[in-house]
Amino acid sequence: MFPRPALYVALGLLMVVSIIELSFISAMVGWLHGTASGTFTFRYNGADHELKGEPKNLIVDQGHTSNGAAGTAFVLIGCGGSLILWLRSRPNPNKFSIALYYGWLVTNVLSLLLVLSALIYVFVVTNDHNGQRINPRVAAGLDAGEKYPLQSWTPQNWYSAMLKLDLPDSSQRDDIESHLRIMRGWQYNLIPFFVVHLIETCLALWDGAKRRKEHAYSPPTHKSSV
Repeated sequence: MFPRPALYVALGLLMVVSIIELSFISAMVGWLHGTASGTFTFRYNGADHELKGEPKNLIVDQGHTSNGAAGTAFVLIGCGGSLILWLRSRPNPNKFSIALYYGWLVTNVLSLLLVLSALIYVFVVTNDHNGQRINPRVAAGLDAGEKYPLQSWTPQNWYSAMLKLDLPDSSQRDDIESHLRIMRGWQYNLIPFFVVHLIETCLALWDGAKRRKEHAYSPPTHKSSV
């Protein structure tokens, strides 16, 4: 059996970029459910006002899609693939190991399509909401605890718009800027994530074709006659 170092390296890189994606998204979700669920102070017409950290119409489906794509790649393709490749590379693998291997190849393609869908979805939705601004007059007139009702927002667009308000508390501004970088981090990490997954999937399919060819051209075993 020939070694497949390129496939194993690509599989390791895929696990790295997928765990980075999961970490960024988890950090964003934790912040949204923690600090961002409270209020931020902004100044308008010489007076301080409180604005809820999340708008009424916050779009989060793209985050769920990216999280699912990263989880699938890490668990099924990365962890599962490492085990399946080991089973498949053993001498005289049984039918179950072979079936798992070809099922893993199919899952590779499906996982790659999921990452591509997440990549397209995130960038389309985010770009569709670029340039939106929070109306400070409307925000200042909201009741206590009322969320900003105008338009729909992605996390990246909302907190980018919030930074355009007059935020007198520098620690709050720094906190928003820090987590906005994380939000953009998982968005743009989808690009190398897809590229690495594409390379890994191509190598996996090449490996599958090579194994089939090796099996097809392996000499038949003949029993010696007595």
